[in-house]
Amino acid sequence: MDKIGLFGTGAVGRTIGTKMVELGYEVMMGSRTANNPKALDWAMNYNKAANGTFEDVAKWADIIFNCTKGEVALDVLRMAGLENLKGKIIIDISNPLDSSKGSPVPLIENYVNTNSLGEEIQRLVPEGLIVKSLNMVNCDVMVNPGTCGGEATMFVAGDNEDAKQKVTQILQQFGWKDIIDLGDMTGARGMEMILPLWLKTWGATKGYHFAFKIVRPNQH
Repeated sequence: MDKIGLFGTGAVGRTIGTKMVELGYEVMMGSRTANNPKALDWAMNYNKAANGTFEDVAKWADIIFNCTKGEVALDVLRMAGLENLKGKIIIDISNPLDSSKGSPVPLIENYVNTNSLGEEIQRLVPEGLIVKSLNMVNCDVMVNPGTCGGEATMFVAGDNEDAKQKVTQILQQFGWKDIIDLGDMTGARGMEMILPLWLKTWGATKGYHFAFKIVRPNQH
């Protein structure tokens, strides 16, 4: 069974890490320091969980979930050691939100329309197997899509077909049934630009357990 790494100690990283442990995987949560309190506290609760630095995770894991904020994602990958990420599947959940601009939080200008954070990550780690997914839903919905009250759609995008297939299998383990492959990593542009709509929907509905559904003919 693949060893699962996590970049990030926030709610997303902890939620995904817990789900992966429940599914039987060994999981290591990474942060800037080996003694990060959130990572230590999380790892102590599970037999198959551990924690370490970003570099520790990059060297150890087969598949890594990037659960960091988009504005620091590239720096985190550099801290992990780019040479340690060669041949690794990296599931990029981050969003290029510029929190310095106040509310409503806009996307980072260099990562929209003709570019995306997913593409920037692939350029930074050219020998990494980057797959964009899960970035347009709350972390509870990521690992349990039924919490949104219906069968929603999830997307994947990436340049490597085998990596996308492996990520699709993990999504299915999470409970996702309707998964659409958007093609190469340019598909991350649309996925990331869903975030402004997600944020507005959150504000309008006063809740975050929702997702989007692509309704189409001859749906399987």
